[in-house]
Amino acid sequence: MRSWRRAASVVLALSALAFALTNQSATADPGHSRFSFAVIGDIPYGDNQIADFPKVISQINADPDVRFVHHIGDIKNGSTVCSDDYFKLIKSDFDTFEDPLVYTVGDNEWTDCHRPNNGSYDPLDRLAAIRDVFFPQPGRTLGRNSVRVTSQADQGYPEDVRYTRANVAFAALHIVGSNNNMAPWTGNTSATPEQAAEVLGRTAAVVQEIRDTFAAAAHEHNKAVVLLTQADMFDPTVTDPSFADYYAFQPIVRAIAEESAKFRGPVYLFNGDSHVYNSDKPLDTGSQWLSFYGVKSVAPNLHRVTIDGSTDVGNWLKVTIDPGGKQVLSWTRVPFAHTR
Repeated sequence: MRSWRRAASVVLALSALAFALTNQSATADPGHSRFSFAVIGDIPYGDNQIADFPKVISQINADPDVRFVHHIGDIKNGSTVCSDDYFKLIKSDFDTFEDPLVYTVGDNEWTDCHRPNNGSYDPLDRLAAIRDVFFPQPGRTLGRNSVRVTSQADQGYPEDVRYTRANVAFAALHIVGSNNNMAPWTGNTSATPEQAAEVLGRTAAVVQEIRDTFAAAAHEHNKAVVLLTQADMFDPTVTDPSFADYYAFQPIVRAIAEESAKFRGPVYLFNGDSHVYNSDKPLDTGSQWLSFYGVKSVAPNLHRVTIDGSTDVGNWLKVTIDPGGKQVLSWTRVPFAHTR
């Protein structure tokens, strides 16, 4: 009888293990060991990069350290057509990533598609197409080894996702350039009512996602928080920024500042948009961005990294998490191999 019970216990244990392995989720990762993830964005731009993009993907796939990939938006340049066929082409490329891929939407693929050289589309139509093509299974990543993530699909924003990995809380946030889509579309001098409504709804969802991410991180005693977005809300390449070009980011920046200031560990913000690698602390004491956005919560623990992108990009960012390290994250720029 005892032998039978031991055998039954072993079978049940193995069944439970098999179930856990086949239903692994990125939302509740118990592992606290080192691992790396890749960050790319503002790519592919132009015919040469489009042709070489599969090689970039193969190079990232070949790195045994990489366990996750983030594309932080702008899957095309700002002066090419936003066609369904192009979206499907990039989606087919994305499908060849071996690791789970989280794609954060950029402005070039929908916000700026009103431009004549983009095809004079209704941007809201292009946003709907992006969601249809790139988020066919809300709550799951892209890539061949897809995993579950927590998404805002029930609110209409399947692209906003969060998960935990190696005791670090991640959130991918749909924040785009062109003043977060408040820049006037072709033929208009101000945002349309439909445009403004889209921005208000999406911004509210983003702010909620930020607060939910930090709340979960505090509850789970995570070592760090990582935010990923397309827009550069602190663009150092603009020497005299005008608030009229940035005001739609204000509630988001304030939420990031408030939550970062309360969090006891480091916070990292990865973004694209301005195309040139940069590493700084935009909400630290003395930063011009505090008064620019009317931010009262100083956040010296927020470290922002802008990744390289656009036509001159020649590398991808490899980020390594060491949960036992003081800074938790470190990174290096890895040159592309075999590209033009």
